[in-house]
Amino acid sequence: MKTITNMKKAISVFNTYGIPLTGKRKSANFYRELQMDKMFVDGLIFELEYELKRELEDEKASKIETPSELIQHLLSA
Repeated sequence: MKTITNMKKAISVFNTYGIPLTGKRKSANFYRELQMDKMFVDGLIFELEYELKRELEDEKASKIETPSELIQHLLSA
């Protein structure tokens, strides 16, 4: 049940950034396909960490390039 609650929180944060997690968008590259700056990706990661009360290592966070990777790493942290 907690996983579902965390997914709802993550979806809400992604929606605030204008990223729907449906179809091809969940595997779209932040930088090439979604054309986001590094600063906005870092902000997205920070907000997700805050909402889910989890923290990623800086090294892992810098390698994440898609929404699905980000969710996978946060939910397994």
